[in-house]
Amino acid sequence: MAGNEKTTSSHTGKKRSTFSGKLGYVLAVAGSAVGLGNIWRFPYLAAKYGGGIFLLTYLILMLTFGYALIVSETALGRMTKKSPVGAFQAFSEKLPFKLGGWINAVIPMLIVPYYSVIGGWVVKYLFEYLRGGTQVLAQDDYFTGFISDGISAEVWFLLFSLVVIVVLFAGVKHGVERVSKVMMPLLVILAVFVAGYSMTRPGALEGVKYFLIPNFENFSWMTVVAAMGQMFYSLSIAMGILYTYGSYMKKEVDIEQSTAQVEIFDTGIAMLAGLMIIPAVFAFSGGDPDTLQAGPSLMFITIPKVFASMGFGTGAGIMFFLLVLLAALTSAISLAESGVSTFEDQLGLSRHKATVLMGVIMVLLGSASALGFGVLDFVKVIGMSILDFFDFLTNSLMMPVAALATCLLVTRVAGLDQVIQEVEQSSRFKRKKMYCFFMKYLAPICIVIILLSSIANVFGWITM
Repeated sequence: MAGNEKTTSSHTGKKRSTFSGKLGYVLAVAGSAVGLGNIWRFPYLAAKYGGGIFLLTYLILMLTFGYALIVSETALGRMTKKSPVGAFQAFSEKLPFKLGGWINAVIPMLIVPYYSVIGGWVVKYLFEYLRGGTQVLAQDDYFTGFISDGISAEVWFLLFSLVVIVVLFAGVKHGVERVSKVMMPLLVILAVFVAGYSMTRPGALEGVKYFLIPNFENFSWMTVVAAMGQMFYSLSIAMGILYTYGSYMKKEVDIEQSTAQVEIFDTGIAMLAGLMIIPAVFAFSGGDPDTLQAGPSLMFITIPKVFASMGFGTGAGIMFFLLVLLAALTSAISLAESGVSTFEDQLGLSRHKATVLMGVIMVLLGSASALGFGVLDFVKVIGMSILDFFDFLTNSLMMPVAALATCLLVTRVAGLDQVIQEVEQSSRFKRKKMYCFFMKYLAPICIVIILLSSIANVFGWITM
C-alpha cells in the first residue's frame, strides 16, 4: 500500500487501506456520486420529463430503492473487506455469482476511460474561459470542431487522466480521501454561487418554478423510468464503487447515517445543478423548455451560448466549468479506484502496479473514445460512436444486471439477516423494514424495468 496509510485486516489476513473515519468515507462516496450525471444529465432529464414532477419522483425513488442498494453494497463491502469480485466469491463460488462480481468490477473500468474523455473536454472549456474565449466557445460549430480534431481532444483527455492517476498513486487516505475533503466543499460553494447568479437573471424565475413545483399533468410512465435510470447513474449504484469504499470503512462507522448523508449531498448538488442550468436557459430562451432537452450538448453548446449573452459571462463560465471539473475528477477517481482495488485483490498486485494497469486501460480505451469523433469516426458499433457504445454497454446493459446480481446475492445467498447484522454493528437500523421490503420485492422489479426500457429506447422501440 502507498505511504503509511492506516490498514485493517480482512478475513484473509491481508492488510487493507481504510478511510480515517466517517467524514472521509462520506465525502469520498459523495464525490463518487456527484459527477457529470448530476451537473448536466439531471437538469436535462428534469426539463424533459416534467420539471418538478420528475424531481419529486426522483426523490421518492432515491430515498427507497436507491437507499436499499447503497446500504447493501456498502455493507457487503465492509463485511468481506473485498472489492466486488471478492465480495461475491466470499458468499458463493457458483458461476452466476462469480459473473455478478466481475460485472460489478468491470463496469467502472469501462466507464472511467470515456468519462475521462468528457473530463478532458471540461478542462479544455475551462482553459478557454480563463483565456477570455467566451464568445468563441458560443459559436455554433465550436464543440463539433473541437471533438472532431482528434489530436486536440486526445491531449486534453490525457491531461485529465494524468491527474486521476496521480491521486490514485497517493493511496486511499492520502489520495482519494484527501482530494475529496478539499474538492467536495469547494464544489458546494461554487454550486451555490453559480445557482444564485443563474436564478437572479431576468426571466429566470419561471425556470425555478418549472423545476421545483410539481405539475402532475406532466407525469408519465417515462418520468418514472427516466428517474430510475438517473438514480443509478447519480448514486454510483452497480459500479463496484460502493463495495470498494465499503471495504475501506471502519466497523464503527454508522452505515445507515452515512448513506443518508450521501443521499443529501448527492440530491443537494443535483438540485443546485438544476437551479444553475434550468433558470439560466429559461431566461436565455424566453421560457422554451425544448432548449433544455439538448442532452449532452447542453453543457458544451447551449450553456456557453447562455454565458455569452450575460454581462458577467466569462466569470460565470469559469466558475461553472471549474465546478464541473471538480465533479468530474471526484467521480473519475472513484471509478478508477474501484478498478485498482479489484486488481489488488484478484491479481495480488501492489497498489502502484494496480494503478499502472488501470492507467493503461484508461489510456487505451479512452484514446479510442477520444478519437472516435475524428480519426476513428468511421468505427461504429451498432450505429454508435465508440464513446456512445461504451456508455450504452455500461449504463443500459451492465449496470442493471450488476444491481440485479446484488439483489440476488443479498436475498438468496448472503441473506438479509447477515446484511442487517453488519449494519447493526455500528448503530440501530432504523429503516430496516423498508430495506427488507425493497430488497425482496420492489428492487428486482424496478431493475428489470430499467433494463428492458433502456434496451427498447436504444433500438427505437420506445422513445424516452
